[in-house]
Amino acid sequence: MNRFENRVAVITGAASGFGKAFAEKAADLGMRLALADIQAEALETVVNGLKARGAEVIGLRTDVSSPAQVQALADAALEQFGAVHLLFNNAGVLAGGLVWENSEKDWEWVLGVNVRSVIHGVRIFTPLMLAAAAEDPDYEGHIVNTASMAGLLNAPTLGAYNLSKQAVVSLSETLYQDLALVSGQVHCSVLCPYFVPTGISQSARNRPDELVDGNGPTHSQQVALAQNQKATHSAKVSAEQIAELTFEAVRQRRFYIYSHPRAMGAVRERFEAMVEQRNPPDPYAGHPELRARLVAALRD
Repeated sequence: MNRFENRVAVITGAASGFGKAFAEKAADLGMRLALADIQAEALETVVNGLKARGAEVIGLRTDVSSPAQVQALADAALEQFGAVHLLFNNAGVLAGGLVWENSEKDWEWVLGVNVRSVIHGVRIFTPLMLAAAAEDPDYEGHIVNTASMAGLLNAPTLGAYNLSKQAVVSLSETLYQDLALVSGQVHCSVLCPYFVPTGISQSARNRPDELVDGNGPTHSQQVALAQNQKATHSAKVSAEQIAELTFEAVRQRRFYIYSHPRAMGAVRERFEAMVEQRNPPDPYAGHPELRARLVAALRD
């Protein structure tokens, strides 16, 4: 996508973290915005802040796990702006713990927000973009799906999250191949950030009551949450830097977007082990003290 000014971006999870940073960057580039989040008050704050900066923006409280609500978001964007050029399927949540301790409600929540929301976004918005491309030879469309380095690695105590993000990578790669068959005007990318202080470790605050496990978190889930909070709070890369990186990738039509190139060594080792039929390598091989700390906490 070579031009952003006056074009339309739809962003889910826009009230905080990456979504908010994407919205601010898009506004700086002169884009018109349709923002969605399940946090109504936080979303309103972001919308009002962008309007004060002169942006043309609407906000819609959206549970992205609901196909009807994602359809309502698309309808609102089209009604207000007439087209969608850039879609960020960005909303996400985090749940951890030993994988066999994730309850049915844990799985439903994580897969609903992290996977089904991306499915809904792709299914609903891609046909709109392709239709616009068929009518206008100058139309440019792009979809960015937010995955994670967990989409390429399988760290212990993050089973539900790992699975959800690997599904997003798979869906995005398939979308890339499918789009190439039918259009040269609509493209896509997958964003795989590592630890960034976005607030995702507090995502349980927005968990629907009907999906809350009444038994409370297990010991391993508490350990996993504490470990993730420590890692994200000490991270050096900001959401704003991720937004800059992502928009540059959209300009270049680059599919894979990584925030921490050094982490790719572990990814290479994982895939080499798969090809060579070796057992999965230890994700903590470079930091044995972290593994020792995790083992001690789980066995305490």
